[in-house]
Amino acid sequence: MSNSWQWVGGGLISMAAVAAAQAQDSPSLRASSLAATCANCHGTGGHAVEDASVPGLAGMPASYTADQMKAFKSGARPATVMHQIAKGYSDAQIEQIAAYFAAQKK
Repeated sequence: MSNSWQWVGGGLISMAAVAAAQAQDSPSLRASSLAATCANCHGTGGHAVEDASVPGLAGMPASYTADQMKAFKSGARPATVMHQIAKGYSDAQIEQIAAYFAAQKK
């Protein structure tokens, strides 16, 4: 009987460890999910395709990316599409997206 309790106890510990890992990874998962919405134009992970008319975002300083997105959002920076897209994000989400791309290698 002690073997079955050890298995149950070990299973609960394993499930708790997985839940803790998922909870810790939740912010990074959220940031990568937000950033994935940029892939159609800026490339997967912010790596634009060669000769693209839009810039790659990978490795850009977070403050620069956030400032540009906020400028699109407010209308201070003119755009064809980005002003509409940026309005869909809160300032906190813009900061998360900018941090995600800043952490990507060029």
